[in-house]
Amino acid sequence: MTVPAEWAPHAAMWVGFPSHLDLWEEHLEEAREETAGLCRALADVGAEQVKLLACGADATSAAAELLRGTRGIDIIDTVFGDIWLRDTGPIFTAEAEAVAFAFNGWGGKYRFAGDDGIAETIARRARARLSRAGFVLEGGALDHDGEGTALATRQCLLNPNRNRGWNEQRAEAALAEALAVRKILWLDQGLLNDHTDGHVDNLARFLAPGIVACPMAFGPDDPNQHAYDRAAAALAMTTDAAGRALRVVRVPSPGRQIDEQHRSLPASHMNFLIANGAVIVPTYEDFAARLAREALAGEFPGRRVIGLPARALLSGGGAFHCISQQQPA
Repeated sequence: MTVPAEWAPHAAMWVGFPSHLDLWEEHLEEAREETAGLCRALADVGAEQVKLLACGADATSAAAELLRGTRGIDIIDTVFGDIWLRDTGPIFTAEAEAVAFAFNGWGGKYRFAGDDGIAETIARRARARLSRAGFVLEGGALDHDGEGTALATRQCLLNPNRNRGWNEQRAEAALAEALAVRKILWLDQGLLNDHTDGHVDNLARFLAPGIVACPMAFGPDDPNQHAYDRAAAALAMTTDAAGRALRVVRVPSPGRQIDEQHRSLPASHMNFLIANGAVIVPTYEDFAARLAREALAGEFPGRRVIGLPARALLSGGGAFHCISQQQPA
């Protein structure tokens, strides 16, 4: 039941479309535009069959209007809580199976009607066999190399607000049984003010077996400099499940990004999405965006690396990786 790496071929890419005014408020229209931009890039450059989930007639109509004339996108009107399909949707394995996990709103912070059912909806529409694991897990809490190695943070995976009593050994045993994870590469803290309690897909990502990307602080006031450097040092000193020493690629961060109340936001270029023919990097009107794309382009010679705005999506707590889930071919 191995989880394929994200760079393995996809049959489809599932994406959530911002649908609820009460959740997005003044950011709704811009978040919809950013999501539509992602979908167009996935279909036109990424060679993906996009399955775009919209909730309700208004959202479905808005998605159809924004994506008018774009081929390769199926808009599906269905019930879901919010767009974070990486966390609420299933994780697909290489054996045409979709694994669903208990979801408790990122440790009880946010619970929306429809979150509990979206994994089953996606599995049914993907014609995948659904299995259920008996513990709490969000997909963004792990990143996979396709060979049984996974990245995770202790801050999230061992947080008692998910699975009380978990330690590294219990987490490793549970993930070995549910997803055939052979080794977890443990990092400590995620990004400041990340309401997911430090999802690893904002901190470190596999680029290939034995190669991991990790941010490098950009600007003198980057609030995550310590977390970045600590993660990079830990990765440089470990080996994966195959016994390979890791090569760590440092990618410039967006630097300090703040909201209307001047609080630091968990902006990350690590929330990129690997498509069949492209790598799509979230940008935040930041000066390091071009440098981040160049760093990643050197690691993906067969794919076009694209930067697209994700500032409105960030207002909801995530970016492109968070609102999507790949279905292996």
